[in-house]
Amino acid sequence: MKQVKAFFQIARWQNLLFIAVTQCLFHFCILAPNLSSVGLKPQVSSYYLLLIIFASIVIAGSGNIINDYFDLNIDKINKPDKLIVDKYISRRWAIFWHLLLSVTGIMCSVYVGMRLNLFWLGVANSFCVLLLFIYSASLKKQFLIGNIVVSSLTSWVVMVLILPEYEALNKTSIQTLEAYYKILRIGILYASFSFIISVIREVIKDMEDIDGDRKNGCKTMPIIWGLNATKVFVAVWLIVLIGVVSIAQLYVVRFKWWISILYAFIFIVAPLVFIFKKLIKAQSTKDFHKLSSLVKWVMLSGILSMIFFWIYER
Repeated sequence: MKQVKAFFQIARWQNLLFIAVTQCLFHFCILAPNLSSVGLKPQVSSYYLLLIIFASIVIAGSGNIINDYFDLNIDKINKPDKLIVDKYISRRWAIFWHLLLSVTGIMCSVYVGMRLNLFWLGVANSFCVLLLFIYSASLKKQFLIGNIVVSSLTSWVVMVLILPEYEALNKTSIQTLEAYYKILRIGILYASFSFIISVIREVIKDMEDIDGDRKNGCKTMPIIWGLNATKVFVAVWLIVLIGVVSIAQLYVVRFKWWISILYAFIFIVAPLVFIFKKLIKAQSTKDFHKLSSLVKWVMLSGILSMIFFWIYER
């Protein structure tokens, strides 16, 4: 039983749940309703959607497992009480689960790609697996590039659902094109939100893990620039994100989505402002851990905001 619990912990089941919720909400609250408004159905039916979500989950899970495999020495310093590899799961089994989940995710992607003539899907998700491995083995120890890779893969969770609908562009109906471009605009908005908030969280996590990273020869931003300069970097992105979300609400005013606007300011903007204030005073590992957890909750709030498209546009 301990091994089963350890498996879900090393795979980061909460993060995998985030992925599933994000893709389900985007499909059923944004993509499907907008296509339905012009008499179309999504290219990806519920069955294939489940397979795409499953592929996304197992690929992300495999990436989390191999990340813990390569981070063993760092984690012995940063979080010795939370070690899983070599304590509950052997290094050999960690490699086995990584390979099994990676292959499963790729095979699901290839199958969906063949059935729906989306041959790029198998290639794209294979590239995601490769990127996650390289990130864990090397890139995460480098200055900023690892943070950008992870944040880009977070954005991919949304974009992978939009691209299959590209065939809508082959339709002659102006209404169809408008619906597709609306989906694309909203998708890019959420993908951008995911990218920026992921960069913020990844850099905060680097500040949290600075001791172990330094002793293992990493060259992350806090090590190269120092904590104060890194805080400035994160603060700038927090301001950008607060500004983007606030401006988006000004755009929404004309539709009179008052509950949506109130939700955004209470559960996204206000927490981001709070994080900004706490970031300035943060010094200890515990401080940065709390900030990282808060950013994760803001990410969830952003994901759940998709529900308002279903409420107001159905």
